[in-house]
Amino acid sequence: MYALSVLSPSRVEAARRLVKTYDFVITTGGIGPTHDGEPPLPPLFLRASSHSLTGHARVGAADITYQSLAAAFEQPLEHHAETLRRMGEMIRHRTDLGKQTDDQRVARERMALFPARAEVLYIASDIWVPVVRLEGKLCIFPGIPKLFQRMVDGLVPFLPLPPPSERPYRQQVFTNLPESSIAPYLTTLQARVKDAGVRVGSYPLLAKGVYVSLIGRDQERIQALGEEVAREIQGRLVSEEEARKEKAAL
Repeated sequence: MYALSVLSPSRVEAARRLVKTYDFVITTGGIGPTHDGEPPLPPLFLRASSHSLTGHARVGAADITYQSLAAAFEQPLEHHAETLRRMGEMIRHRTDLGKQTDDQRVARERMALFPARAEVLYIASDIWVPVVRLEGKLCIFPGIPKLFQRMVDGLVPFLPLPPPSERPYRQQVFTNLPESSIAPYLTTLQARVKDAGVRVGSYPLLAKGVYVSLIGRDQERIQALGEEVAREIQGRLVSEEEARKEKAAL
């Protein structure tokens, strides 16, 4: 189920409400050294307790900085020593930064000025920017798209997800056929397996083909359906790892 959540004029109230309502909240952007952060319209994604994406909203970057989120949860801001150290390691080859004025240095170090009681999660040894998490739910990310994607992937070990045995199983199938050619079959398939709790989705890649996703609790049933789908749409079974690599290469 998807729904659009519109944030209220009070960003402080909105942050509190979203964290109270949802299990997983993400903000992107607004954490850079300038007055307005990174992108002007960073997204905020919400995940409900069913572990399905239920909505998104957009707010101005200046409204979701560390400062405003610290205010939302009544925390002071403090420079984070380890983040400052990692930042220094990453930029030590930049001789121009050694010539910065005090104001420029303060602006740079603002990127390590976090709410005092936040969790600071480093998801990769070569990325000095951490994911800052508030209330165990609200995760603050940079807005640079490729960096955001990599950090989201790296956050998985830090999420309170159920064990694999309790999660729905997914099988993906890739075909070079256009989505319109496989649509009638997928519509019929979804009607046939709906009562068994199986979800069928299709995700086209422009001028490349289509990924078909089969999701359900019965792994053997999903695997058998995957083989059927591969035959019917002239496709091939794709593992989760293969799908990630293929999509990342686009």
